[in-house]
Amino acid sequence: MNDSFGAGGFNSTTVGGAGTENKAEGVLPLVIGQVLDSSDGGISLYGNQYAMITLVAIIRDLEYSSTKVTYQLEDHTGRIDAHFWIEEDGATSTPSIVPQSYARVVGSVRNQGGTKGIMIFKIDQVNSPNEVTTHLLEVLHARYKGEENSKRKMEGGIDTNANATSNGGFMESDPVGASLGLNGKQLAVYKAIKSHVSDIGISRKELQAKFTHISASEMQSIIDHMGQEGMIYTTVDTDHFFCVDA
Repeated sequence: MNDSFGAGGFNSTTVGGAGTENKAEGVLPLVIGQVLDSSDGGISLYGNQYAMITLVAIIRDLEYSSTKVTYQLEDHTGRIDAHFWIEEDGATSTPSIVPQSYARVVGSVRNQGGTKGIMIFKIDQVNSPNEVTTHLLEVLHARYKGEENSKRKMEGGIDTNANATSNGGFMESDPVGASLGLNGKQLAVYKAIKSHVSDIGISRKELQAKFTHISASEMQSIIDHMGQEGMIYTTVDTDHFFCVDA
């Protein structure tokens, strides 16, 4: 069942390796088969550790208890259980998800008794089939960008800690940004998203506070451009962003 993605390079040697000292951060788009094949040391892609993952899958079954809701997720690569924990005081409401429909899940991978599962941070129903296709493209893009960056680093090409300037941005001569066709304000925003350390990405509010000289409408145009070009993607909602190349 994993063969269709195995041919694209998804296996336990590229996703799930524990032999890295990088701090786990960021959200990695995956398919279920990759989660099942990952090592017990955590989710990683070409040496980069990730704190959280995102999946788009069908909700095959639901099981309620007093403390959690368990969703059985399925995509074309496998099945896995995902758990949404409910606070004792009832502060956390149960997500309204229709069984046998698609949902997007953001969460972390857990291994209990040799069985992998997902602890859900956020789950939303998917109403457009386009989001399913988009997610698969994000998975492929993340894999090939990871491979490309790994090769560049091995060739001694890139300083990932590019020099920052006091102008709220980064050196415009950065080779990564230049190769993406970014310059000026676009490059500064891109670098801010890329360098931000958070499990859910940098928020629109944080970007606006960092770049007060950029208007809200211009910031939206910059974000839209980078999203359309596949340089960044949204995480827990439409106002939090991760750099694909992070």
